[in-house]
Amino acid sequence: MKKIERVQTGIRIEKRLLKVMKALAEHLEMPVAELIEGMALHAFEGKAPFSDATLKKIDQLKDVYDLDLTAADSHGLVEDAR
Repeated sequence: MKKIERVQTGIRIEKRLLKVMKALAEHLEMPVAELIEGMALHAFEGKAPFSDATLKKIDQLKDVYDLDLTAADSHGLVEDAR
């Protein structure tokens, strides 16, 4: 195992996306922060972070939390000014 140093950060993230990520992290029995770390490290190497079984679970969770966003939406999101 590699020794690391984690830092506390505040990020803003789309509400339904976070709900799916929290539910997935719970399903995988890991903290959301570690899920994000793993996703980022896989992405940095151009690798897919999830197995087919996990992708099926993500699809189920997206239905539960009404998450209709896709990667194609990622650069065109506009926050609702409340």
